[in-house]
Amino acid sequence: MKLFFLFFVFFIGFQTLFSQVIFSSEWKSDADVIVYVTEWKSDADLIVFKTDWKSDASGQNNGIWFFTEWKSDAKKKIYFTDWKSDADVIIYFSEWKSDAGWQNKSKQHYFY
Repeated sequence: MKLFFLFFVFFIGFQTLFSQVIFSSEWKSDADVIVYVTEWKSDADLIVFKTDWKSDASGQNNGIWFFTEWKSDAKKKIYFTDWKSDADVIIYFSEWKSDAGWQNKSKQHYFY
């Protein structure tokens, strides 16, 4: 029973480690990652699909994001900048979950 409990705790902890629960900050200084939204999929480092379900976002660092209203619930705090040159990561919002993913894998570390 102890082994099952330890496995369960480890598994749940591992899932939340890579979850993409995001909080959008009003302040650049409060953010973990500065993000610019592009109109062109080909310019993006990351293609993001916004989900309405927190459970969809508990997975790998794969661009499926759930936006929370509470900073304390978020794995990452982001700030949306108007300037591409200020951004750590350039994203494109897709309407299709199957599009989500990294185009530029060298930037993945921002969301670990």
